[in-house]
Amino acid sequence: MMKLPLMLFLFLAPDVVWAAALDVTVTNIPDATGNIRVAVCTKVEFLEPDCAYHAVTPSRVGQVSVTFEDVRPGVYAVQVFQDRNDNQKLDQNFLGMPKEPLGFSRHPPMHFGPPRFADAAFSLGNQNSAISVALRTK
Repeated sequence: MMKLPLMLFLFLAPDVVWAAALDVTVTNIPDATGNIRVAVCTKVEFLEPDCAYHAVTPSRVGQVSVTFEDVRPGVYAVQVFQDRNDNQKLDQNFLGMPKEPLGFSRHPPMHFGPPRFADAAFSLGNQNSAISVALRTK
């Protein structure tokens, strides 16, 4: 009988937002130097140093995976880089070109600068999902 009030509450609470787990696999890691920094960002957070969902894991040749639990449904882009010197930022040369491997969801083109959010964005619903991001070394 105790289950009925909980079920009634969930049914009558239209503002309840379900969340999902998002598994991010980072591939094409060239070496085991430093850490892999992964961020799942909204449009407002994209290309900024702090996104609501972020993780750091040691680099490993080949690939690593991280799981973000309880990600709210929405539109996101994943940004990843290999922080080789562990200074917590993407190092760039004097022209602003990245000196460390990086990658984005949906593998958008990067010709003369970072990609647009729309090119890296994907929708996340309330079901668990997985995405893969390949690092670019040049």
